[in-house]
Amino acid sequence: MYQHLIFPALSRLDPEAAHNAALLALSSTQRVPLLRHFLSKWCSVRDPRLQVAAFGLRFANPVGLAAGFDKNGRVVDALAALGFGHVEIGTVTPRPQAGRPRPRMFRLPEDWALINRLGFPNLGMERVGRNLARRSRPDCVRGINVGPNAASVAAGRAAEDYAHCIEALAGHADYFTINVSSPNTQGLRVLQEQRALDELLGTVFRAIQPAAAARPVLVKIAPDLGDVELRQMLDVAVGHPVAGIVAANTTLERLPTLAGAARADAGGLSGAPLRERANQLIRTAFEHTEGRLPIIGVGGVFGAADALDKLRAGATLVQLYTGMIYQGPFIARQINRGILAYLQEHGLPSVQRLVGQH
Repeated sequence: MYQHLIFPALSRLDPEAAHNAALLALSSTQRVPLLRHFLSKWCSVRDPRLQVAAFGLRFANPVGLAAGFDKNGRVVDALAALGFGHVEIGTVTPRPQAGRPRPRMFRLPEDWALINRLGFPNLGMERVGRNLARRSRPDCVRGINVGPNAASVAAGRAAEDYAHCIEALAGHADYFTINVSSPNTQGLRVLQEQRALDELLGTVFRAIQPAAAARPVLVKIAPDLGDVELRQMLDVAVGHPVAGIVAANTTLERLPTLAGAARADAGGLSGAPLRERANQLIRTAFEHTEGRLPIIGVGGVFGAADALDKLRAGATLVQLYTGMIYQGPFIARQINRGILAYLQEHGLPSVQRLVGQH
């Protein structure tokens, strides 16, 4: 129904307008407790074999929603009802930010891909905190992806912004992700470089107070890192109290096989074309850290086979975003059922037995 009726209707809208329409529908669902309850009963795949322990947290299943969908924490309860084991909100900056001029999102349906150059549009940490305070905290791990305002990056004050967000939102998050890898804020990816990242993480961890420091902090990396750069970045992360890695953000690379008319548009590419590069990044990170640094695998997850590939490459958890745009809101249910069928077929007692078994 989604692919034959709903998605074609949404495709007639500008991608950002379609996204806002989806948020409105989820917000309406969220306001009806009985509807949310029945949605959760149908979408949630409850089985102890799907449970994952990572970063000191327990996840009901390994499938999460990546940052970018619910930037302002408006519909996290409705998203939890769709069967996700965790939802990552954001990216959130200290001060409200409009982002880059429109149009700034583009579909590549022939490639099952999106391009965005949003530039962290969000309501700011105070408003997001108020939104999250009204939510019920269901059985779904809540992450918050944090970033600096564009002006702070230009002024060399990015570390202060990360610390401010973590401090302000600590009461509303189970974990945080430091976003140093978006390609849409000028100068941000420089913070991934070895010395810059070392200084950044040192400043952030010294600045946050004990209550905030108790929350696991992850780092989200770019898929465009070279092998040496990736290993250097991982070594820096291991030298700080970083709880894990999110691999990976959108890419600036354009494969020659891209068929979508929007392929030449500037911005970060996500979806199926990112799949193999993300898997390679996960595999390298897992091997380099000898599995000591848990990884959330992101990029090109459209079904159970894609999720299983990332788990076997070394991811402890997976996230998706573009997959839900093309496959529909019940994708977490489909993937979890597929993973469970695989575990059953191979006689495996836990999804965690798959991690790194490529």
